[in-house]
Amino acid sequence: MSVAVRTVTTRRGIEAKVRTMGAEDNPPLLYLHGAGGLLPTEPVLDHLAERFAVFAPEWPGFGEEMTETRIEDMLDFTLHGWDLVDALGLERPFLAGHSMGGMIAAEMAAINPAGLRGLALLAAAGLWLDDHPVPDIFAMLPFELAEVLFADPRGGEKVLTAGLDFADDDALKRFLVGNARKLGTAGKILFPIPNRRLSKRLYRVTTPTVLVWGAADKLLPTVYAERYRELLTATAAELRIVEGAAHMLPYEQPEATAAAVAGLLG
Repeated sequence: MSVAVRTVTTRRGIEAKVRTMGAEDNPPLLYLHGAGGLLPTEPVLDHLAERFAVFAPEWPGFGEEMTETRIEDMLDFTLHGWDLVDALGLERPFLAGHSMGGMIAAEMAAINPAGLRGLALLAAAGLWLDDHPVPDIFAMLPFELAEVLFADPRGGEKVLTAGLDFADDDALKRFLVGNARKLGTAGKILFPIPNRRLSKRLYRVTTPTVLVWGAADKLLPTVYAERYRELLTATAAELRIVEGAAHMLPYEQPEATAAAVAGLLG
């Protein structure tokens, strides 16, 4: 699947690089990545592009441009999402978000549900259950993250490090600096806990919604999916559980994840 990268500038003056895939006459889908950023290989986008015209932007602070200071809080992230929709010229797109991206997608749908044709929340962050506290990913090393995020931790390490040779000092430095910037930006809405009162706003979401969750998710177990479904009172949200996957289901089971999202097409 061919991938193009374009740069758009929002009305606020923030530049964003956007990966685009799929036929232009397919229905548009905006895909919001999680706290790990857009990795060099995103297999779920290949599968989504079979049914959608996919637009996958990088969040400020996740690319080479030093834009992390341009967004500070949950409202900034949410409005930036809608600014990207405008800058890309998308009319009532489908919206999908993974983890942190799912949290932002849910906020976008709460603010402007009529602006979306469908919503897919993939292991979305944003809620907090006292009986099931979310582990602190900001205190974990890469190998510890893999244990929490993946059903197959060994394969997960390779995904997280993108095959990095830790014996290469320069490559290791670039990885650590880049990772610190990403987590610093993500921490604005996820640290110390991913609770920005989204639960009080989900009643506003009227967009057709599918919740897609890894069966083995240790970071946000499926009880969080059930809680999302309870709070989405204005739409009959469908829950799809993906076997053989944990929190990073777009990487472990990309075909099944994309198929669940494509269910929004009817």
